Amino acid sequence: MADALKNPAPRSRASRWMALLCAALMVSPPALAPGWAQNRLPGLGDQISDSFGVGTEAKLGEQIMRQIRVDPDYIDDPVLLEYVQSLWNPLLAAARRRGDIEAELEQKFGWEIFLVRDRSVNAFALPGGYVGVHLGLISMTATRDELASVLAHEMTHVTQRHIARGMVNSKRQSIMSVAAIILGVLAATRSNGRAGDGANAVIAGGQALAVQGQLNFSRDMEREADRIGFLVMSDAGFAPGGMAAMFEKLDLASRLNDSGGYPYLRSHPLSTERIGEARGRLGAAAPVAPVSVLAHSAAQGRARVLMDTRATALERWENQTVVPSQPVADQLITAYSKGLAATLRRDWARADEAIDLALGLVRGSPRSDASAERAVVLLAVESQLERGNPARATELLKPYVDTAAESRPVLLLAAQASLASKDRAVLQSMSDELQTWTSLHPKDAPAWVLLSRLWGQMGFKLRALRAEAESRIALGDYNGAVDRLRAGQRLAKGARTADFIEASVIDARLRDIERLRRLDERPEG
Repeated sequence: MADALKNPAPRSRASRWMALLCAALMVSPPALAPGWAQNRLPGLGDQISDSFGVGTEAKLGEQIMRQIRVDPDYIDDPVLLEYVQSLWNPLLAAARRRGDIEAELEQKFGWEIFLVRDRSVNAFALPGGYVGVHLGLISMTATRDELASVLAHEMTHVTQRHIARGMVNSKRQSIMSVAAIILGVLAATRSNGRAGDGANAVIAGGQALAVQGQLNFSRDMEREADRIGFLVMSDAGFAPGGMAAMFEKLDLASRLNDSGGYPYLRSHPLSTERIGEARGRLGAAAPVAPVSVLAHSAAQGRARVLMDTRATALERWENQTVVPSQPVADQLITAYSKGLAATLRRDWARADEAIDLALGLVRGSPRSDASAERAVVLLAVESQLERGNPARATELLKPYVDTAAESRPVLLLAAQASLASKDRAVLQSMSDELQTWTSLHPKDAPAWVLLSRLWGQMGFKLRALRAEAESRIALGDYNGAVDRLRAGQRLAKGARTADFIEASVIDARLRDIERLRRLDERPEG
């Protein structure tokens, strides 16, 4: 958890890999298999099959996500991600109830939402049911309903298979775009940097072609995503006015500030027709009971700090002033962001002052709810762990430990706090909880890392190595996983009292990785 709050990423990295991934959306998996790095380029006359199957799309999506998960701009912040998932999950359930998700899509797609450390206002759908959300989008939405409207829209692009339909329609352009990028990468590799500028120009040309031709969904697709997305968010219990409010906010922002901070509008251009239709749907929508905005305010404050954790930005957030005359929601955004920024700067006195103020706001406001208070308490827990006070962190977590089996941030924070314990029973109990969690969520790399540390502290070196390997598998780093597993094999052979069960598991996981590699190289039928 603490690591997720550190190490700011270069500001240009997100846009760079997003452009590369946009181009990757336009080619079938065989061209992305490991063999492409061995100078086997697709011919410019090759054709992508007119039937871009669900299995093919799912495989391509997972390949792209493996690139994303190891990039610094991919941010796995459990607290913020849990909030976004609290919006995503009801939308997904509503789409299932409505029959928008066919059985094959349900089975093969990932249906995963993830966060991108970027200040720009954007969200995007990838093949295979993956939806990315920039922190800049979260920071500018005033309510959960506005954010949910964007998530519902992007989810509909997935359920209606707009991405696959676009790939089929752009097949010749797809090959040319990817070929340009691969040629540029190969040229840069062979030149050892001597022809870097020329190679980058080739890559940029391929990216521009891909972005223009693929990311801009057709007008019909946009209208369909608006219409079905509106029904999905309404059925999920969100205020139907969220979509119209979001459109109006984006429209106003684009007219007042055309500085490139709103890439969402370039890939999803608004029109007066779309805005008018969003407003028109409100008349037939059922009213929704108002919901506290303070939990969303805490998420806004967190996103604003985490999207840029450079020292100058943190200092700016920490030096904000809470204005009592402002609405409580605005005061909470300021207090929360001050508390988080001060924690990251290790200014404990100001962190405590800001967090106490935020707690007072959520506990004293009639517009508050338990989720808003919990969000601030979890910030207090993080702050205590950062300063090396696990006992105080454990005390703050006590009201929430019963939810650890369902709440990822509570579980991971509790595991972090338990690492300081000398009590073997505490370590054993926590490792048991994490083992149960990872069996249900095998792609949770941070959970595997914590489990590895717990097992290592308990003297289970072989288990610790295997958990490290599982964390690498979760990220798609098969080579790193193989290194850890082979180290485990060597340890097992040299141990006087070998853990034969664990050694067998390690052998089996090595075979699994070889199978995963073969699947990567095999075209999907």
